[in-house]
Amino acid sequence: MTVFVALLRAVNVGGTGKLPMADLRAMAEKLCFENIATYIQSGNLVFSTDLGASAARARLDEALTGHFGKSPGVILRSLSELEALCGRMPFQDASPSQVLVTFLPEEAPSNALEDMVAPDGEEAVVLGTEIVVHYPKGMGRSKLKFPALKPGTARNVNTVRKLLDMAKGIAPEA
Repeated sequence: MTVFVALLRAVNVGGTGKLPMADLRAMAEKLCFENIATYIQSGNLVFSTDLGASAARARLDEALTGHFGKSPGVILRSLSELEALCGRMPFQDASPSQVLVTFLPEEAPSNALEDMVAPDGEEAVVLGTEIVVHYPKGMGRSKLKFPALKPGTARNVNTVRKLLDMAKGIAPEA
């Protein structure tokens, strides 16, 4: 069994629509996922399955499309991918409330940083399929313009770490 974290785009935060986490868990059960857990109301699902990543993502996306009438966008990371990300997380000295990780559906373009406009001193690091942004003055009033973030879904560092802990909690012992 592989443990995955599914990050749903624009669910319960405007955009795609509302989905109570109890309904998301029920949906995952119908898909025959196991060890299902959700975290906060922003579309975070942790589960295990015998399916590969693309098949699990496709099944979840199809079910969500049926619920919303359109695909919200499902980004899937395995436990090992999330561990690797957390192991190389930049901005270690920054407050976790000032660091956002944007999970992308595919590798960031090689020129992603060239189009970033950061008037408040924001810094970004591209880590393949994730972009980590430090907002030194906070996110709320930031005027950051960064087109490479658009196809992704963002979570703060504390949420990413919590999802990793949850995924580790359902992983079979080695």
